Amino acid sequence: MNNFQKIGIGPGLAICYSGYRKGQKPGNTIPTYEQVKEDLTLITKYWKYIRLYDCDDHSKTVLEVIRNEAFDLQVMLGAFIEAETNNFNCPWGGGIYSKPDLEENAERNLKKIDRLIEMGIQYSDIVFALSVGNEACVDWTDHMVPEQKVLYYVKRVKERTNIPVTFCENYVPWLNKLEELATELDFISIHTYPVWEYKSIQAGLDYTKENYYAVAEKYPDKPVVISEAGWTTRSNGQGIDPLQVNEENQKRYFEELTEWTIKEGIPTFFFEAFDEDWKGSDDPSEPEKHWGIFKIDRTPKLALQEM
Repeated sequence: MNNFQKIGIGPGLAICYSGYRKGQKPGNTIPTYEQVKEDLTLITKYWKYIRLYDCDDHSKTVLEVIRNEAFDLQVMLGAFIEAETNNFNCPWGGGIYSKPDLEENAERNLKKIDRLIEMGIQYSDIVFALSVGNEACVDWTDHMVPEQKVLYYVKRVKERTNIPVTFCENYVPWLNKLEELATELDFISIHTYPVWEYKSIQAGLDYTKENYYAVAEKYPDKPVVISEAGWTTRSNGQGIDPLQVNEENQKRYFEELTEWTIKEGIPTFFFEAFDEDWKGSDDPSEPEKHWGIFKIDRTPKLALQEM
């Protein structure tokens, strides 16, 4: 079993956190200090580690709240890098940009990476790992960044900090094209979503295990963390079978995943803490809006009601 202690993560449950509420979204209105404090008060009842997706003002507030309120939380801090090349294979057609836009994204990405470094150093007592991106290399992404550019960002962070560095990505690219990047990372972070791949709840955990062990066996000398795994509670039928999603199935997957990963000592970030209605389409049953283990009004779903 990989030694996770050397990357600063020990026993304790983990969850992905983004605190946007009704009427809030990235680049617009962000959660207030008091709203984040309310969220983290709930989170600390169950979790020790949280993952933040960007080094933006929302994440800055989260880190300030953890420090000021002395919450017992450790953070994987990310930089959300945007498209630097076109992806004509994006199934929803979102991966196409003009050349000026791609050039502007590259400039903005470099600034984000430098801010990631700065925030990591400033909050080194709280931040245990830095991620240089999220789902930017998988074939279907709408924000494609070439592996060599991600590798450059990893090296830039490692040159300037002593904080462990990772990259969060779907499990498939780790198996077929990210070998060079994997070698440079301090640890690999994978995403596994059985329900997106039309797996039943009965087959969900076994499929997650298959995904995880395929990557872990490919890189036996590299720690492998699950940085996203979850089960949505609603679907409009676009990509996810509505018959497979409800609070009962989320509860089952959450419990089975937690039991297995604790037993095996695999750090795993459940996706995600709270429902976020800014995500995806305007359809209220859009699955992207309903991955939270809490509803958007901060009431717990079934998975937490009996804990």
